[in-house]
Amino acid sequence: MTQLTTESPGIVVAQPLTVADRCDSCGAQAYVRVTLATGELLFCAHHAARFKEKLSTAALAWHDETDRLTADA
Repeated sequence: MTQLTTESPGIVVAQPLTVADRCDSCGAQAYVRVTLATGELLFCAHHAARFKEKLSTAALAWHDETDRLTADA
C-alpha cells in the first residue's frame, strides 16, 4: 500500500517508489505510479510508456521516477 504525506493543507505528496513496489503488469520494479479515481496502478518504465496514452485522460496524477534508471550511481 502506498503512503501519502501532506506537506501543507490541501497538498498531498506521494512517497518515493521503493524496490518493493512492483509493476502491476509484469512484476518488475515499478518506476511510475498512476493515481486514478478508483485507486493506484504501478508500472515499470516499459508498461508506463505502453499505457500512458490510454491512462492519461483518466489519471489524476502521474508520478514518474524513470529518471532514476539513467541517473549516475
